[in-house]
Amino acid sequence: MGNYSEALEFHDKALKIREKTLPSNHPDLAQSYNNIAAAYYSMRSYSKALEFNDKALKIKEKVLPPNHPHLAISYNNIGMAYSGKGDYAKALSYLEKTLAIEQSSLPPTHPTIKTTIKSINTVKKKM
Repeated sequence: MGNYSEALEFHDKALKIREKTLPSNHPDLAQSYNNIAAAYYSMRSYSKALEFNDKALKIKEKVLPPNHPHLAISYNNIGMAYSGKGDYAKALSYLEKTLAIEQSSLPPTHPTIKTTIKSINTVKKKM
């Protein structure tokens, strides 16, 4: 298992630098938020993961087209965090958004689509 506390320290330092040097809607800030969210998710701190995934999503929604694959990644991350919290209705909603974007922006045989369908089916079984 990784040293997530140390990872969070380094990601927080990177975030502070980016916040000082970049505009508030810069994609690199979204990446920092994603990195922090991933560490919290790995620690099963789903509420904190949601907090940082939401910050990343807000930036991405401002700077990316509505069917961009990076939005799908954020929706997936949020959906998985809601699933971790046991909020399967919200998880399903975000995972369905993920799938819609993937189906409109990726080839039909792309493995990511299959992974998302599997996640949706897993969440549905838990409902």
